[in-house]
Amino acid sequence: MTIKFGRDICCELSNSEKREWLVTNGIGGYASGTIAGMLTRRYHGLLVAALKPPLGRHLLVAKFDETASYNGLNYPLSSNRWADGSVDPDGYINIESFSLDGTMPVWSYALADAILEKRVWMKKGENTTFVRYMVLRAGGPIGLNIKALVNYRDYHGRTLRGGRNMKVCETDQGIRVNAYDGAVPFYALADRAKVNISNEWYYGFNLAQEKYRGLDYREDHLNACTFSAALTAGESLTIVAGTDEFAVSDGHRELTRFREYERELAEKSGFVKGKNPVIKSWDLDRLALSADQFIVDRTIKKNRVGKSIIAGYHWFGDWGRDTMISIPGLAIHTGRISIAKSILETFAGYIDKGMLPNRFPDEGEAPEYNTVDATLWYFEAIRQYFETTKDITFLKVLYPVLEETLDWHFKGTRYNIKVDTEDGLLYAGAEGAQLTWMDAKVRDRVITPRIGKPVEVNALWYNALSSMSRFAKSLKRPYKKYEIAAERALNGFACFWNEEKNYCYDVIDGPDGNDPSLRPNQIFALSLPESPLTPGQQEKVLEACSRNLLTSYGLRSLSPGHPDYRGRYGGGQEERDRAYHQGTVWGWLLGHFALAYLRVYKDRKKAREFLSPMLDQVRSHGIGTLSEIFDGDAPMTPRGCIAQAWTVAETIRALSVIEGFKAR
Repeated sequence: MTIKFGRDICCELSNSEKREWLVTNGIGGYASGTIAGMLTRRYHGLLVAALKPPLGRHLLVAKFDETASYNGLNYPLSSNRWADGSVDPDGYINIESFSLDGTMPVWSYALADAILEKRVWMKKGENTTFVRYMVLRAGGPIGLNIKALVNYRDYHGRTLRGGRNMKVCETDQGIRVNAYDGAVPFYALADRAKVNISNEWYYGFNLAQEKYRGLDYREDHLNACTFSAALTAGESLTIVAGTDEFAVSDGHRELTRFREYERELAEKSGFVKGKNPVIKSWDLDRLALSADQFIVDRTIKKNRVGKSIIAGYHWFGDWGRDTMISIPGLAIHTGRISIAKSILETFAGYIDKGMLPNRFPDEGEAPEYNTVDATLWYFEAIRQYFETTKDITFLKVLYPVLEETLDWHFKGTRYNIKVDTEDGLLYAGAEGAQLTWMDAKVRDRVITPRIGKPVEVNALWYNALSSMSRFAKSLKRPYKKYEIAAERALNGFACFWNEEKNYCYDVIDGPDGNDPSLRPNQIFALSLPESPLTPGQQEKVLEACSRNLLTSYGLRSLSPGHPDYRGRYGGGQEERDRAYHQGTVWGWLLGHFALAYLRVYKDRKKAREFLSPMLDQVRSHGIGTLSEIFDGDAPMTPRGCIAQAWTVAETIRALSVIEGFKAR
């Protein structure tokens, strides 16, 4: 699938500055920006390096500001918005088209009768970004002057120059930058350009998306140097930004390697036209490439390299919950079984007191074990892995970990997570802690407190017990304990049914009793393999979610009829956190809704239709990928991360499962 925009989008700033591109390097680093070439986030940059892979991300190279000269005229190629709101230069007006070649952003600039192309990609496994300029058509030489704007800060931060001095030194092919003693040096090198050291600070970049988010939105960057070259038709210039110094290799060869990598990736996924029937109407090859952007290396015990999943770009690291939810869609259904296995093995080493870590902090502190559902999603990921591979040897390796994990849940672990012996359901919660995926807090106040027995946690608990019973049978281990526990949980789940509302309570046995709020969490009681609801209840839950929560891009996190509903996600940190799970639409839930519909009505065609708008969404916000969240009110504007692992994963998985569904 080709995603391409012409002048109607590229040259209209309100459109081109809101469409963002992303390339990644497989170790947590990335490059990202806008079609317009304008910085709108603190997270944008040509080189955001993972200095402690897959985390420790730092902005090193913010952007290149380019000007082309041709036939006596100067043409700006870049764009900047300044503190006073002015836009200068306005290079976006010279963009003839923008497209994605795989995941690689490509600009074509029209300079009278000449066409200049620019491409950006990263080298897998390295903090290295390539930018190649090539003259596709010209009646004479085109001069290029390219200013390298650099920085050195944590990617969450912001730089105001103040008294800061960065050391810029010329090398054989470019520059070396030392931000301060002890900082990691980085380089900007060119294969055929003159270099002039500038060392001049540019003040007052206006970051529009940070302003919308209620955050400090002004930043300064250092113009480290200017590269200059003259190119004729068919010639190219490649500039490399990275943390390793090396002779700049042939840009064409590196480009060929990158394309070959993505071609092999698409073929391995099976999402190539002619190989998988789903592709006759669904371009999943685009999402297969997007899926790869989230998969990263993570060093585990004894310096072994395992795999993990970045939850979302630009600002998330690898989260336990998001990783487990995303494994099937990103790895199993894209044919990358070895990666799925590596991730499951990696996280097995971090289970502690029966709990999977929720988050690995950026700076390498101890993992945080503040989640009740991540561990249960781990069981579901293993179930899907084993169902696909029949890898009995690996199941045997994991089984003792799973056995110990359930033992901790039976006897109790952190945050009062424990099975209630009265009904066999799982209880969780402690004041000030939020253990489910609805995890927003404002200062010390949890916005959606769910202490008690959350509905999706117990749907997962029932499925985990059912899976464990099957695992035990496969390994010829004692299974009755888990079979009995699953039966008790199934019977206990009847307490979730709200006879008056004809749907499930969101939480039962909480400090204030049962919570009748209509939220999407009950959809998992339909979408997971084992449903604890009767067929009649399933149909009623689906109807309630369809009429009150369903949107084009996912399910609202709260019914619009609730007094706490917020239909717009925006404003400052506190305002956004208050809206995060109070009406905001979550894209990853759409796949579960489609699978729930499939279960109830056995209609593959209609189940697929629910996902159709999501496949159109790759043309907005994060181009070629899928967004984290959307406003609850129309037109459901995309918000949050431009690329979210579980949104991509669950769209892929749902489409794949629907395609393979056979009604009985």
